[in-house]
Amino acid sequence: MSKIAASDKVRIGIIGCGGIANGKHLPALKTLPNVNMVAFCDLIIEKAEKAKVEYGTADAKVYTDYKKLLEDKTIDVIHVLTPNRSHSFISVDALEAGKHVCCEKPMAINAEEAKKMVEAAKRTGKKLTIGYQNRQRPDSLFVKGEVENGTLGDIYYAKATALRRREVPTWGVFLNEYEQGGGPLIDIGTHALDLTLWTMNNYKPKYCVGTTYKKLGNIVPSGNAWGEWDKEQFTVEDAAFGFIVMENGATILLESSWALNILDAREAVTTLCGTLGGIDMNDGVRINGIRQGRRYVLKPDLASGGAAFYEGVGNMKPEDREAMLWIDAVVNDKTPFVTPEQAYTVSLILDGIYKSAKTGQPVYFN
Repeated sequence: MSKIAASDKVRIGIIGCGGIANGKHLPALKTLPNVNMVAFCDLIIEKAEKAKVEYGTADAKVYTDYKKLLEDKTIDVIHVLTPNRSHSFISVDALEAGKHVCCEKPMAINAEEAKKMVEAAKRTGKKLTIGYQNRQRPDSLFVKGEVENGTLGDIYYAKATALRRREVPTWGVFLNEYEQGGGPLIDIGTHALDLTLWTMNNYKPKYCVGTTYKKLGNIVPSGNAWGEWDKEQFTVEDAAFGFIVMENGATILLESSWALNILDAREAVTTLCGTLGGIDMNDGVRINGIRQGRRYVLKPDLASGGAAFYEGVGNMKPEDREAMLWIDAVVNDKTPFVTPEQAYTVSLILDGIYKSAKTGQPVYFN
């Protein structure tokens, strides 16, 4: 695969100029000196025009048809920041058009569509990554480092947590099952599961059992942090849970909710238990184990610097570090930090949990 010359600016096209674009991707890309955002596409042209003014080059182009944007042969990279349903076909079209692609999470609306993206990346030789920026948090990098150092030994139990008490997103199409494919499981549970699989370095699921609930979504007034929802428009679950068994016998418990009567609400965190020790993300990071026959708890100070996991990252925001590593992978022909195969496994398991919840039966992956 040919590299982009180090002296050249990476030319980026943005497809989808809504909340995730303006809240994460566009500000992060703007921090990079070797990037130019040269094209913006949204079904609502005013959104694309606004993004151009705030983040684009003076001659950046605006589109409402993403296929027209893809015809521009000078564009190197596409960021797909649309509702979940369109992730797969836009990403595949962009890869086929010769572009490298960063697609916001989740990879796709289901495993079948995610697989098409993996196959397209292999077929075209172009890079594909998915926006799982929570890997880039200081606590996540520390946990990963401890696992790689062997602190935990053989990890055989993990818990992936993404629990909100009453924080249902009432804007956009979050409550629309057709557009999104689901509710909190596919929205925030996907982050917790990705983080757990990555820290474990285990991408071989055997089977799963899942349950989904729409209990609180039918009750108003709701006490929701982001305002009341329309019960008729709330077509997704408000909580979902999965029990996943890996091929090596390890167990993962996945818990996700937008609305759950729980006080211990924590989002995109993991707990890992191994033969030599355990680690969790309660109030930073806590490591527990046995030394000289005595139980111990170690709580590292993550605010005091520490090891430089990647040169030049300093105290960057997770989304900024994600953007930097992604563009570095494109320019220097490196493997993306989040590979399409890893993201596909996340989608495969999420899909299995939804299927199990509908059928009441376990879903086997082989």
